[in-house]
Amino acid sequence: MSRLKTVIVALVAAACGALITAAAIPLAGQGQTAAYRAPRTPDGKPDLNGMWQALNEANYDIEMHMARPAMALRAGPYGPVPAAPVLALGAVGAVPPGMGVVEGGEIPYKPDALTKKKDNQEHWLERDPEIKCYLPGVPRATYMPYPFQIFQSPTALFIAYEYDGAVRNIYLKDPGPAPIDSWMGQSVAKWEGDTLVIEASGFNDSSWLDRSGNFHSDQLKVVERYTRTAPDVISYEATLTDPDVYTRPWKISMPLYRRLEKNAQLMDFKCVEFVEELMYGKWRKKPLSQ
Repeated sequence: MSRLKTVIVALVAAACGALITAAAIPLAGQGQTAAYRAPRTPDGKPDLNGMWQALNEANYDIEMHMARPAMALRAGPYGPVPAAPVLALGAVGAVPPGMGVVEGGEIPYKPDALTKKKDNQEHWLERDPEIKCYLPGVPRATYMPYPFQIFQSPTALFIAYEYDGAVRNIYLKDPGPAPIDSWMGQSVAKWEGDTLVIEASGFNDSSWLDRSGNFHSDQLKVVERYTRTAPDVISYEATLTDPDVYTRPWKISMPLYRRLEKNAQLMDFKCVEFVEELMYGKWRKKPLSQ
């Protein structure tokens, strides 16, 4: 019995040691992240140049969500089923689960705006601007499932997105209010220490935040923060303020990862040609067969 007790004590001690070591690893990693110093551009600023991409499910739904059909359900003989045509797509027409990127879990909608969001979600296939190849807006352009490239120099900053050929010319000197509202808005950048802060405004009210009907008005203002936290990682945050739709400002956050392929480059995804039939096919003298 004495030997058995000795063995048990030794096993418990080993297990505790392993737990302590495992707990210490993230802390050490956090310390390394905090101490990371990014490569510099000639003017001494952190170098954000490169091709980056988000790896998450935010474009489906920026809030936490379980797997579900991609659109509203309709009544079936044995209970609710996905509405056609998604029903015919099987797993391809489903929304994968996601932990969400909204800090605090939920978007603080005003009551009427929340009703509109739910209605948007039910009619997603008819309304989502992405389906019609409209420009994605900010911040959605950042976490769509396509890479984007940052071009940075001491005198210029430019972001090119693969989706729909969207671009943002980031002003380094504030030109004043945007002359017109637009899909991608107007962006003005400044540095706060090693963090690039971009203030974007001048949006129209037509873009969405995801495929789940989350939306904004033309009063939207977005403050983005880009911070290099590892050799191939940017910590991205965006704070959204829109007094017409939300009860208070709220924030999303996520890592952005560098594309490391030797031949990595933005490809052409000019999606307009893929939606011409969807949008204008009904005007054909002889509609194509379905």
